[in-house]
Amino acid sequence: MSVAAREEFKQSPDGVVFRDLNGNGVMDPYEDPRRPVQERVEDLLGRLSLEEKAGLMFHTMASATESGSLDDDAPRAGRSSLAELVGDKLINHINVHFLPEPRLAAKWVNEVQRRAAGTPHGIPVTLSTDPRHSFAENWGASFTAIHFSAWPEPLGMAAIGDEELVREFTGIARKEYTAVGIRAALHPTIDLATEPRWARQYGTFGQDAGLVSRLALAYLDGFEGGALDAGSVACMAKHFPGGGPQLDGEDSHFPYGREQVYPGGMFDYHLEPFRRVISRGVSAIMPYYGMPMGLELDGEPVEEVGFGYNRQIIQGLLRDKLGYTGVVCTDWGLVTESRLHGRQLPPRAWGVEHLSVEDRVLKIIDAGCDQLGGEECADVVVDLVRQGRVSEKRIDESVRRLLSVKFQLGLFDDPYVDESMAAQRTGLPEFVDAGTRAQARSVTLLKNSAAYDGGAVSAPRPILPLRPGTRVFSQEVSAEALALAGLEHAVNAEGADVAIVRVNAPFDFRDQYMLESSFHAGSLEFDAGTIETVGRLAEAVPVVVVAHLDRPAVLTPLEPHCAAIAAVYGASDAAVLQALTGAVPPEGRLPFQLPRSEASVIASRSDVPGDLEDALYECGFGMEL
Repeated sequence: MSVAAREEFKQSPDGVVFRDLNGNGVMDPYEDPRRPVQERVEDLLGRLSLEEKAGLMFHTMASATESGSLDDDAPRAGRSSLAELVGDKLINHINVHFLPEPRLAAKWVNEVQRRAAGTPHGIPVTLSTDPRHSFAENWGASFTAIHFSAWPEPLGMAAIGDEELVREFTGIARKEYTAVGIRAALHPTIDLATEPRWARQYGTFGQDAGLVSRLALAYLDGFEGGALDAGSVACMAKHFPGGGPQLDGEDSHFPYGREQVYPGGMFDYHLEPFRRVISRGVSAIMPYYGMPMGLELDGEPVEEVGFGYNRQIIQGLLRDKLGYTGVVCTDWGLVTESRLHGRQLPPRAWGVEHLSVEDRVLKIIDAGCDQLGGEECADVVVDLVRQGRVSEKRIDESVRRLLSVKFQLGLFDDPYVDESMAAQRTGLPEFVDAGTRAQARSVTLLKNSAAYDGGAVSAPRPILPLRPGTRVFSQEVSAEALALAGLEHAVNAEGADVAIVRVNAPFDFRDQYMLESSFHAGSLEFDAGTIETVGRLAEAVPVVVVAHLDRPAVLTPLEPHCAAIAAVYGASDAAVLQALTGAVPPEGRLPFQLPRSEASVIASRSDVPGDLEDALYECGFGMEL
């Protein structure tokens, strides 16, 4: 039993420890840890009010407090406090954003669970998170690893292509999540990166459906295990039926990116990873925002509305045809507008913008979804039932699925975490070292041309690996990192043996809508200033360009100036230098094509993998040192 246990823990006459969640002094069937999950579900379902059932159908957002105390909760404008969400609206699925250091995070989680224990039947809170073990900070999709170990983005895992590494990562991530009470992962993202301009490729396993499927299964192995239990983290695979083929590469978070297209007729190809995880078993699936355009299934036109609203896709394809029986949770904010940091984002009600809030909720439920992500309007579901517009029997179908996961995770028996041990179970040196090594392994060497060892009479050699004592000029890599790698820091290019230039894949900065500034979209071409800087530097010293690829980039104008080019997918300076020196040999292979020109990107078909004509580097390319 957790050290955070409180008075709800009692002992039955025959010695069974249980949580008296409804406060009646008796171990009711749903409180009995010995009973089968479905028996407990049915017992609790029969006791719940309509308001409690409706609360289960919402999965909204909140941030922990810096102090770890609920008393300091200060929700952003237009959002309810945790006390209101859990205590009044009876919502008990929370997607947590900000987390303080682990001990205080655990303290906050325990206070949330104690608040939930005071509701009529004490339904525990399932705390979920977007990925938070890498480098991309995007409040709409992922968080940087701060208190947890840092690993390459999923694209980097794809570059390595090692299922055992994915199991190692997810096993460590599971330990770190559970240490602070996070029990659900709003990932993996198993979309296919077939549209080079799409902003969310960094969270995918690349363009190849076979590789994505293999790594997705390993991912679930590490987080969920063979079957959900008290040590598992429940996963939510996304974004059904594949969120990659967006028109012009724009993202469907935003009104200008709502269309999802299949000019190459590759809908089934994008569906393949979902077929695989459904066959294996996965706790939850999330449809994307996208609105399918011109799509037909079994000879019938598919309604051109967002996938979360689309009965042909959710009930017809996912449930009836593919046989999926788990939780379906919509992506965030399909019903009401969102506001954050002075920016607004309209409801992602693509194709049904004309519908009222009530009618949107009704259409989502009718489509076959169980939960509304990012919303907190549980009263709307209550009103729809009382008006006779949706049956309570239909609500019960969703509630059964949602309760089953909570029971399987053991949350009804003990949702608390050990505050005193949280810091000792996160960010451990062996976890950090494993993550750094994976970052280095994922580095993809694209070019390694000849350099000279002291004049024309010397034999040429490739410039990499960098030898101990090499004098390195870099404005991005610190002198401390160079020294730790056995290299010398040169204060200017003229006194250096080599220059290292770290660049990010290009994008067009946008900041009209909420979250838009975090989505790297638009052109893949480098600006003239970057090209000129690398060219001038190359006149003085051999240049090694290290390109961070959160999506493809047109490296063509940089390539002639570079003695070496390496691609990374989330890597610290230390990891990059381990790879460039060969301390950890880079073994990455490109998880997608790299275009030779922007024109080839525009000419390619969004749903077709490997559709770039005359690519500069092909998917799967990578050199050894």
